[in-house]
Amino acid sequence: MRSPKLATLELRRFGRGRLPRAALVALLVLPLLYGALYLWSFWDPYSRLDRVPVALVNDDAGATADGKRITAGDDIAEGLRDSKVFDWHEVSAEEARRGVEDGTYYLSLTMPRDFSRRIASSSGDAPETGALQVRTNDANNYIVGQISRSVFSEVRQAASAKTSRSFLDKIFVSFSDIHGKTVEAADGADKLNGGIGKAEKGSKRLADKLGAAEQGSGKLAKGLKDLHKGAGSLKDGSRKVADGTQSLADTVNAIDAKAGPFLEKNEKTIGETARFVADASKKLREDLDALQKRAPGAAKDAREASGSMDGVYRERCEEATLPDPACSDLKKAKDAAAVAATAAEDASALVTGHREDLKKLDGHLRTLEKQADALADRAPHLSEDLDDAVTKVNKLNSGAGKVAAGLKKLHSGLGTAKKGAVDLNEGVGDLRAGAQDLNGGIYKLVDGSGKLAGGLRDGAERIPYYDKQERDRRTEVMADPVRLANQDLHKAPNYGTGFAPYFIPLSLWVGAMVAYMLIAPMNRRALVAGASAWRIALAGWLPVVAIGVLQTVALMSVLHWAIGLQMARAAGTVGFLFLVTACFAAIVQWLNARFGAAGRILVLALLMLQLTSAGGTYPVQTSPGFFNALHPFLPMTHVVEALRRLITGGGLGPVWQACAVLTAFTLGALALTALSARRRQVWTLDKLHPELTL
Repeated sequence: MRSPKLATLELRRFGRGRLPRAALVALLVLPLLYGALYLWSFWDPYSRLDRVPVALVNDDAGATADGKRITAGDDIAEGLRDSKVFDWHEVSAEEARRGVEDGTYYLSLTMPRDFSRRIASSSGDAPETGALQVRTNDANNYIVGQISRSVFSEVRQAASAKTSRSFLDKIFVSFSDIHGKTVEAADGADKLNGGIGKAEKGSKRLADKLGAAEQGSGKLAKGLKDLHKGAGSLKDGSRKVADGTQSLADTVNAIDAKAGPFLEKNEKTIGETARFVADASKKLREDLDALQKRAPGAAKDAREASGSMDGVYRERCEEATLPDPACSDLKKAKDAAAVAATAAEDASALVTGHREDLKKLDGHLRTLEKQADALADRAPHLSEDLDDAVTKVNKLNSGAGKVAAGLKKLHSGLGTAKKGAVDLNEGVGDLRAGAQDLNGGIYKLVDGSGKLAGGLRDGAERIPYYDKQERDRRTEVMADPVRLANQDLHKAPNYGTGFAPYFIPLSLWVGAMVAYMLIAPMNRRALVAGASAWRIALAGWLPVVAIGVLQTVALMSVLHWAIGLQMARAAGTVGFLFLVTACFAAIVQWLNARFGAAGRILVLALLMLQLTSAGGTYPVQTSPGFFNALHPFLPMTHVVEALRRLITGGGLGPVWQACAVLTAFTLGALALTALSARRRQVWTLDKLHPELTL
């Protein structure tokens, strides 16, 4: 009898009564109950977190910063309520503590009283960190505590980012203020540079004018010196003339009684004296004429110098927007020039004011000269003209005295004017040197102010300026500078889909394990009839494979249509599970065929080893080394990897590898079962009376 017919006969046994039929139905439904119910129970737990009761304590008293009211606690509480992550219950701190302790609440979140104050301190002098307080109790539920840490980490990051945005916005506003003030400073520096430039030009003109004034005052001093010297000579000459005329008059008057004899005796002396008086009078007239011509010119030069100084002082110190730093020195120069001009004018006035007197003096000198000439001419005849001579000598003596007195006064005035002119010249020289130093200093100041303006312009360009839109954009970036660009390839839509590759093969293994509790791993009729070992192995394997196919169809139908499992490759998934069912049936068959009742224990042990080393929940790398060593060598490892690619998508490399591995396990298990069948065809007492029966 062939293997398929033997398999069919084995399955027909379940239709011969109610209990076998019920057993067959239970056998078909068991993997469904095991896999579907398990996945259904935690299919998408994160979508139902709003049913988890959590205590929310908002003790935040709020704060005020920069005139604005901050209620960070209220904001966070409102955001949490809107998020509906948990079933939030706003309670007091004491109620929250008791609720977490006795299990009323799985955890609690507390905003302390100073929460807003600490957040507001970020813009002050002493910033502090605001702390959200989370209380968990793993005795209530460990997983909720783990979920809460992830949720509250996001809450903390959101609150921190919001606080950072407020703080950074102030920084960017400060940058804009600094930029504006720097631009204003640069504009002011430009104006200052322009004013200093004008001052530099003015100081240069001042130095040039003072140079000209110094030359004029030098000429004035030299002219007054020459005038003073000439006036001294005139004074001395006039005094000598006066002394001579006086001596002459005294002599003439003294000898008047004895004029005749005296004249006769002194005619030559009288003639020489008269000639001297005539020559001295001529010289005095020439000097007096030069004095009259040069005194007004010197006064004019002095007044022009004083006028230049007045103009410079008025321009730089009285009319200027920015007073000249040398105004005090300019005032001294102006005053000194005025004194010198006054002295020169006094000298000129002395000459001009006494022009009539000087004219008369010139007339007297001319008369004196003529008379002296006449006297000299008439000296040899004086004895003849004694009376006339006496009269003329007395007149001559009187005029010479007046001339001497006037020239003495003129000499004294010119001495004062000369000293003032010398002082003026020295003062103007000092002012010129100071003006040149001032010009050099202002030139450097112009260069420095230009560099200052340029530096402020460069600084203003480097200081960023942000409008409100740009501030908001930069604040957003800097408050949360690193974002997670999460690209999830072949994303599993929910928790159950992610764990389906782990629990589906578990269900099919359990289905095969229970099936061989009802179906013999080796057909007894075939054993008794002495059928071939391969026929015996296939006869015991095919019925369970047929049941496994039905189990797979039932399980995947419920998972897809009832629970909502979406598969990237649905047909490929179901076809691959048929191969998984065949492989698991072959392995379980061999363990039962080879080891009998003990094989059922080995089947369960092998299931545990596969579950712990397959990496179905956590990555296998997180498991101890023992399970990492088993991982590549057990079939469920490859089944889980292949189902992940078939259900959620991805490359098919692991699928083809798993098909090869499962095929090898299937053929190997069937070969070992055939070997066990060959051995079972030899009967012994142990086989007739086994020590243990399950």
